[in-house]
Amino acid sequence: MPFITVRELTLRIKELLESDFLLGNLWVKGEISNYKKAASGHIYFTLKDSYSCVRVVMFRSRARNLQFGLENGLSVRVNGYVTVFERDGQYQLYAERIEPDGEGALYAALEKLKQKLAAEGLFDQASKKKPPSFPGCIGLVTSPTGAVIRDMINILRRRWPAVRIILAPAAVQGETAPEEVARGIRLLNQMPGVDLIIAGRGGGSLEELWAFNTEIVVRSIAASTIPVISAVGHETDFTLSDLAADLRAPTPSAAAELAVPDRVEIKRMIDMHRVRMTRCIQQKKAVYRQRLEQCAKNRVLARPLETICDQRRMVLDQLERQLGKVVQGSVKESAGKIALLAGRLDTLSPLATLARGYSLAFGPDGKVLREARQIKTGDSVTVRLHRGVLKCEVREINKTNDS
Repeated sequence: MPFITVRELTLRIKELLESDFLLGNLWVKGEISNYKKAASGHIYFTLKDSYSCVRVVMFRSRARNLQFGLENGLSVRVNGYVTVFERDGQYQLYAERIEPDGEGALYAALEKLKQKLAAEGLFDQASKKKPPSFPGCIGLVTSPTGAVIRDMINILRRRWPAVRIILAPAAVQGETAPEEVARGIRLLNQMPGVDLIIAGRGGGSLEELWAFNTEIVVRSIAASTIPVISAVGHETDFTLSDLAADLRAPTPSAAAELAVPDRVEIKRMIDMHRVRMTRCIQQKKAVYRQRLEQCAKNRVLARPLETICDQRRMVLDQLERQLGKVVQGSVKESAGKIALLAGRLDTLSPLATLARGYSLAFGPDGKVLREARQIKTGDSVTVRLHRGVLKCEVREINKTNDS
């Protein structure tokens, strides 16, 4: 027999495996072990049962569509094809899709993701935004076909016809659903004028509703700057999107009713307030009319000149009398002070001194003479008397011992 190389043997085995129709597209279930996610985004793990194990590879392009987190010990169903990795000479299962094996595993994955997101604060009530009472524009993130979109539009139009509706179409189940729903929420946040977002779908199984339990959708709802109403499934259905949303509606139809007010009810309230306002105005009008009539009968308004002017005239007369007394008293007081000051002034006056027999002598220079030595014999001296002036000539000077 001819010899073949290892590579030729590996290629032969690979051809045999890839030619098997069953191995080209099959589902394998087992338990995950040796789980590892590479920096490239590829996922590697071993799928085992109680007897055997097989290596599994999931490339990044497929791994990013996973709707739940993988971990060791998780029971899963893997869809893919079997071939040989030539370098190692080992056959591997190349995964296209991975699903939890049974609802128990699905709920376990859901609970793990819920705890993770809750720890990050994505479900905190303090971060919830209040939906507007009268939204002008509402964005819908749901399937463009089916009864859900029709029901929501009909309810919105019936309850509040003025509202504008923008549809961000998205698949609500399947591999592409999480990314499409998240993209729809992001797009509506970028559009100006959108006041409220409703994201949801009709009822279904846990698997069918799984898109609204994915991390990418929950994070897009929590990151929305526009209030989001989650409307997924029926009243008994509950998803992580309900926890992240600002408001949870039991059904899509209920979400439409919560989103906008009922114009009939608003009109009824307006009519009621109009009636109450009219009644209140009429009551106030009657009260003010009664007060006006009472004021009209008042003496001040009936005879304003007599009432006001007479009282003011009396006050003026009283003030005039008080002013006269004050002026008279002030004049008398001032006259007394003037007489006293005049007496003092008269006592100090040089004229009064002259009247008592004294005189003033002025030298040739016009200065008052206080000493005999200020003049000499022959000088002219002016003498001022009480009445009259004498022009004298000095003939003799007698100096006293004091001078």
